[in-house]
Amino acid sequence: MKDSQLSRRTFVKMSTAGVAAMSLPALAGARPGGAAEAAPGAAPQQQGGAAAQNVIPAWRPGDADSFTRYYFDSLMLEARYLDSDIPSTKLELFGETFDTPIMTAALSHLNNPQGGMIIYAKAAAACKAVHWMGMGEDKELEDIIATGARTIKVIKPHESNDEVFRRIRHAVGAGCFAVGMDIDHAFNSQGKYDNVLGLPMRPKTTEEIRSFVKAARIPFIIKGVLSVTDAKKCLEAGVAGIVISHHGGHVPYSCPPLMVLEEIADAVGGKMKIFVDCGVVSGMDAYKALALGADAVSVGRHLMPYLRDGVEATAKRIDAMTAELARAMAVTGVTSLDKMDPTVIHRTLF
Repeated sequence: MKDSQLSRRTFVKMSTAGVAAMSLPALAGARPGGAAEAAPGAAPQQQGGAAAQNVIPAWRPGDADSFTRYYFDSLMLEARYLDSDIPSTKLELFGETFDTPIMTAALSHLNNPQGGMIIYAKAAAACKAVHWMGMGEDKELEDIIATGARTIKVIKPHESNDEVFRRIRHAVGAGCFAVGMDIDHAFNSQGKYDNVLGLPMRPKTTEEIRSFVKAARIPFIIKGVLSVTDAKKCLEAGVAGIVISHHGGHVPYSCPPLMVLEEIADAVGGKMKIFVDCGVVSGMDAYKALALGADAVSVGRHLMPYLRDGVEATAKRIDAMTAELARAMAVTGVTSLDKMDPTVIHRTLF
């Protein structure tokens, strides 16, 4: 997938070395698009000499979400117009075809607006996009499937494997076309086993994951991978796909998904699907993830405000992001998703 003379790992080394070489004040004072921006009311600053108190930080140290945004914005594209054409954004996934690689994310409990989970699913169905579902009762999943949305159900790492197997059986019986597990919800903020809404969790072993893969009999996906180490273990367990995610930055200093994406893509060598979650808010963000090795991306929190305006507004935003992606593909000479090329990406240090 996505052949290139320059390996993704080379890009990773360039990126991590470049970021490490920057001083903290240089990073904190950086702004996308040019020089540091002065705070309201501050005196004009000479280029290169802004005082720390007079700049608006581009990211907050330790805040994985803000650094993920910074990292997305540090990636620039070169244009490749010659021999380009109108691109296709069709996604082939597990034997099915979708109109876009921009998927919904595995959200849960969207009760504001009332019925938000159903609105979310209907919007995905309207866009012919993959839909994901997180926590929820069995009936809610059945109602989501009834919307026509092709759905992937993500199961928490419940302490009881009997409960995991039960939920796998239900997801398969309800009509999900893939199922998975959210492995990064095993520990709480004190380093103890997590408890989610009264449900005890615990980490899983590679062998346990293998048993879930065998039980599912449909593609099984692991969400919450953020290292080559876990990616290789997933491959060993027979997983069909992984979601590179830091779960909305719930662990401080978590790597941005795109920082580890290329190295993971090199390590698994096209033997499993790779999805990216966290921080995607535009078609351009999606393009950058796809160029660096992802097969598709998920959009979660960015879509939540649109749910208040209903299915049409939410679907319109997904379609708009797909159009943004198509434009980026067209101007970089990429006519289909399997022709993405990481060498179009240039890294900048603001």
